[in-house]
Amino acid sequence: MSRQTTYKSNGKLLITGEYVVLDGATALAIPTKFGQSLTITDNNEQTLHWISRDHTGNTWFETHIDLATLTSSNTSKIAITLCTILQTARAQNPLFLKQSKGVTAITQLDFPRDWGLGTSSTLINNIAQWAQIDAFTLLKESFGGSGYDIAAAQHNTPIFYSLKDKKPKVQPCMLTWSFTDHLFFVYLNQKQDSKQAITTYKKIEKDPRTLEAITDLSKKTLVCYTLQELERILNAHENKIATLLGQTTVKELLFPDYPKTIKSLGAWGGDFVLATGSKQDMDYFKNKGYTTIIAFDDMIA
Repeated sequence: MSRQTTYKSNGKLLITGEYVVLDGATALAIPTKFGQSLTITDNNEQTLHWISRDHTGNTWFETHIDLATLTSSNTSKIAITLCTILQTARAQNPLFLKQSKGVTAITQLDFPRDWGLGTSSTLINNIAQWAQIDAFTLLKESFGGSGYDIAAAQHNTPIFYSLKDKKPKVQPCMLTWSFTDHLFFVYLNQKQDSKQAITTYKKIEKDPRTLEAITDLSKKTLVCYTLQELERILNAHENKIATLLGQTTVKELLFPDYPKTIKSLGAWGGDFVLATGSKQDMDYFKNKGYTTIIAFDDMIA
């Protein structure tokens, strides 16, 4: 009988600290109920048979990978990226997949691939568990980034995340907000390229006072006892990041007549935003064609 092992990782949303988390600012991240699993089963194919399935169960990517070299005849960008991750994992653990006669690896997403909840980070964290290596190191040597998404993949509560001396510092926390029924996420109908956004951000000169201000705002979210307090913090955060990036806020750009707060999450211009308001306020977004709206409590792990 074939052995079977399943690894699971949570998706993520970055509530505060987008971009500046790369420079040491403290960010508030939340793991989502939506994530990705990786199921490993022995086979006798003498290869690594890789199958990636979307949230509907349909296979969106499939390839065979040579176990000796961890390379594939498939020359697509996805196949090359996957092989690079596996090779990087073996560099950290030379025994990884060395003794195998054949393996079937099946990834299963809980969310649509274009939602930006961490297709890559959940994959990295699952492969790291499988290879018995450090996921932060695997991320650093493959995709790059701050690593907050890896931390979220590994936790089931909100976290404060920062880089201290370029090493991840993770502090689990509890959000005691009594007003989460007035918080919801709206998908902007387009996925943002995080890598490109980071490249652009790195060219900007940063004022240390901005990093300190964002850290302060992140920590203040923990002691918000009213929706109005949180809205003030989110608005201040949005304006500081807009000034830093030299960009218009998503509210000014897309929803200038919305009466309540809207905050970008992660790379600006795509994926999800966090909005405050009632169930009736959700209709404002639906009427503008933004039909993927998820209540706060339905999203967070």
